[in-house]
Amino acid sequence: MTQPTWATLVRADNPGPMTLSGTNTWVLAVSGRRVVVDPGPLLDDHLTRVAALGPVDLVLLTHRHPDHAEGVGRFVELTGAPVLDRASFGVSGASVASGVDVLHTPGHTGDSVSFVVSAEGATAVLTGDTILGHGSTVVAHPDGRLADYLQSLRQLAELGDIAVLPGHGPVLGSARAAATAYLDHRLMRLAQVRAALAAGDRTAKEVVRRVYTDVDPILWPAAELSVLAQLAYLEP
Repeated sequence: MTQPTWATLVRADNPGPMTLSGTNTWVLAVSGRRVVVDPGPLLDDHLTRVAALGPVDLVLLTHRHPDHAEGVGRFVELTGAPVLDRASFGVSGASVASGVDVLHTPGHTGDSVSFVVSAEGATAVLTGDTILGHGSTVVAHPDGRLADYLQSLRQLAELGDIAVLPGHGPVLGSARAAATAYLDHRLMRLAQVRAALAAGDRTAKEVVRRVYTDVDPILWPAAELSVLAQLAYLEP
């Protein structure tokens, strides 16, 4: 699916194993207002490039991890725009701007939210790190909780075949397909973790060494966080 005409992607120059090709800052032109989602890291070239696109009416944060939010103070200096994050929002499904509704989607972090945006006949969901453009995300234990994450994925799957504008990586064509694939992946990992425990593994590090052989070892510390979240989920 093509990117909605009302969404402009400005990618930060912070590529890496956890950030993929860099953090996606989304600039939305909705109902005559310009809304920026996740200004990104504290990189002045990136922040000034986003600010140069025009006056900003509102800044939204999907969560407070530094690669998404570290630059927000500097961005406010540049634009004077107000900032809203999880602490600012009421119930899930509430409108935070005309055409922009918030969904509480905790799991990657406790404060993770997504935004469903409808404009010019197209609807898409901005997912931050809850769903990425490729690969899987970390459930950042102890702040992130697997039970919350599974429920968030089910909620995103219910949005159907609308585009996903992720916090990293390319646009995806279907929230239903992406969220369902993520759910299947998590359930597969849970089965593998159960098998590792049955085989005698006891620590997250031991489980990662047995289960995550298909993952680059540079990502194993992040995988340990997800395993800790899985172990907490499996506790009686």
